Amino acid sequence: MKLRVVLDLEGRDVYWQMAIDEALLTLRSRGEIPSTLRLYRFKPSAVTIGYFQKISEAVNLEFLRERGIQFTRRITGGGSVYHDTNGEITYSIVLPVEGVLTDVLESYRIICSGLVYALRKLGVPAEFVPVNDVVVYGRKISGSAQTRRAGFLLQHGTLMYATDLDTLERALLAPREKLESKGVRSIRERVVVLRDIVGDISVEELAKTLVEGFSRALITDVYYDELTERERRAAGELVEKYRDPSWIFKR
Repeated sequence: MKLRVVLDLEGRDVYWQMAIDEALLTLRSRGEIPSTLRLYRFKPSAVTIGYFQKISEAVNLEFLRERGIQFTRRITGGGSVYHDTNGEITYSIVLPVEGVLTDVLESYRIICSGLVYALRKLGVPAEFVPVNDVVVYGRKISGSAQTRRAGFLLQHGTLMYATDLDTLERALLAPREKLESKGVRSIRERVVVLRDIVGDISVEELAKTLVEGFSRALITDVYYDELTERERRAAGELVEKYRDPSWIFKR
């Protein structure tokens, strides 16, 4: 298998990015496109909410509205995420559920190893912590979420390289029990950004290193490509879903 890589480092809004991810899963599950790794940014900064989350318990709606920060619900599980245009890169990957990937926990470990390998190449002692986190010095630098459909999976996740942690902490809500289970009192104590460990890094260099990391984790060669007209059209058919309040506030 060769893995297709699509880069969108200029960024698009949260509604389009989530629509593209779902479109790629749908088309891959029909056998219409190859397995694909996409690296992208959100422009403007935005928040995504896990599929199973109750929105009032996941984000500070008053703060998001006051700041004009866009938000929507994902088709994947997991918790709420603040995506900083100038400080976070997101990956998404669509793959067939076969071999070791049939086991959910093992699939998280393998795919998240792409982030671990990339960070270690940058001199960062990253580790995978089940179920779906990558941590450095015990603090979270990346989280991932997954969904499966018709024998295929979509996993996407973050890598915080220069995220504004003040905005992140004000935008997101975390249950006290979850923070206490990690031995911290606030979201800010729980996370770390790459810049604070290795200094400034360009998003282009980071993307290149991530591609190398995922290639190693999945033991596959890669080639670069762009979204096809079919993929853009499929995403266009989904984008209004992610703008629809009935979807965003379904829980």
